[in-house]
Amino acid sequence: MALEVLRIGREEKVCVTSLEVAEAFEKQHKHVLEDVRAIGGTISTAEFSALFLERTYTASNGKENPMYVMTRDGFTLLAMGYTGEKAMRFKMEYIKQFNAMEKLLTEKIIEREKGIVVRLALTKALKESAEDARMHGHAYSNYTNCIYKALFGMNTKELREFLQIDKKANIRDHLTKEQLAQVQTMENLTSSLLECGWDYQRIKEFIQENNVKRLT
Repeated sequence: MALEVLRIGREEKVCVTSLEVAEAFEKQHKHVLEDVRAIGGTISTAEFSALFLERTYTASNGKENPMYVMTRDGFTLLAMGYTGEKAMRFKMEYIKQFNAMEKLLTEKIIEREKGIVVRLALTKALKESAEDARMHGHAYSNYTNCIYKALFGMNTKELREFLQIDKKANIRDHLTKEQLAQVQTMENLTSSLLECGWDYQRIKEFIQENNVKRLT
């Protein structure tokens, strides 16, 4: 029973697909689709769209078929109609997984919010050190590349390729809570070194050397 975190509008939510539900509850997928559509006939379009997103998947024959991605609330509405001892066990297991993943997501969101303050401090330090002017407005991206390289061994472009995300996606949305904390620690350190008058090359060498020591 695989759950995943998806961005719905401006929010990240823990979701499950109708394919996963069909497999877990030992139902034909077409019947799960019918159940989802039946729910759509009883609530407003806006309410339905907030709970169920229609997507497609590629079947073994290469054909694109419909499926639904549903939030926790969407799953709850759907699973209400599935009865029996086995169905109850499956529902309880899904609820446990939703709880666990939503806890991790909440912790990640908190870390992301802390990161906004850290990035503002770094941006301020770059402007006050005249690094942004010296780098013609590219100081933040240069320093971010430096931090990513020290932490992950990849610059921004390489990290995007590794994470398989496009240029419009925010890399930090795809990092774990622990990775976000590492980035923020490094940004805090960079801000402090800038305030001490260190230049880019000195900071780059320092964070790379000390990160290697920390990892070893």
